[in-house]
Amino acid sequence: MSKKLRINFSSLFGLLLLMLSLWAIAHELHEYNYRDILNSLAAIPKSRLSLAIWLTALGYLVMIGYDILGFKYINRSLSWNKIAFTNFISSTFSNTIGFALLTGSAIRYRFYANWGVSAVAIAQVIAFVNFTFWLGMFATAGLIFITNPLAIPTQLHLPFATVRPIGIIFLLLIAIYLLGSILIKQPLIIHRHEFRFPSLPISLAQIVISSLDWILAAAILYVIFPSNISLSYLDFLGIYLLAMFAGVVSNIPGGLGVFETVILLFLSSKISAVAILGSLLAYRGVYYFFPLLLAAGFLGIYEIKLRSGLGKNIDKL
Repeated sequence: MSKKLRINFSSLFGLLLLMLSLWAIAHELHEYNYRDILNSLAAIPKSRLSLAIWLTALGYLVMIGYDILGFKYINRSLSWNKIAFTNFISSTFSNTIGFALLTGSAIRYRFYANWGVSAVAIAQVIAFVNFTFWLGMFATAGLIFITNPLAIPTQLHLPFATVRPIGIIFLLLIAIYLLGSILIKQPLIIHRHEFRFPSLPISLAQIVISSLDWILAAAILYVIFPSNISLSYLDFLGIYLLAMFAGVVSNIPGGLGVFETVILLFLSSKISAVAILGSLLAYRGVYYFFPLLLAAGFLGIYEIKLRSGLGKNIDKL
């Protein structure tokens, strides 16, 4: 019963965040016509959209490293093409739909189990991948928030004026994790689940790959924004990471609404809300929806081949 209540509370909290975000966006755009947003979208130079597409491809290529490291962590081998295929589909679905533990994890289990990986090994890879995702966020945001702290808008009602305290907390968590990798060799038992720290080289590789993932994702949106915006990439990276952190924590699919609200709060004084929303629409199309269409197509082809008795040929991916 308590578990059901927790699930319902989580769903209601996410719905509340979505409603508040949509209200904030509507309030920011009440004086604009939707045609203005579409015109702003159309005004984005094709060269910048092309660069954003290439950066997106590079970003999804980097994400393959999550699962490759996961298999290295459990000392299990699987061909890289199978790992890449599974990672791309699971990453696109979890990025766009949200609830990564349900979407991306279910897809990983579906494919890896079909290729002979045990349920325990799959669970270890899934936990490793999700943990790696947060390591990159904490490492990158921690450095940016400390060296280039943003002033937090009063509308967010946070108990501190800048993001520097958040950065300090994030870097402390990274330091604890790395110290654990160096000093703790025996498995830890947490709620009857065994946790083993990776070796230091794997831990460092986790941080590097995940940080690069976040840096590329921010660069995609940055190149889509109008070129006359007076904002350096490092300044924008801090805003992007804070917005993404709020979006991911909200559990709303793709952080929809929450992410846009934070971006608008920080940038509406530097660039018109219409230009921001036009750029954000292009970003979601390039980084979320186009890869999702590709992944859905690949998934459909896989399922058709599997149902038609050609599933064994999939092993030759």
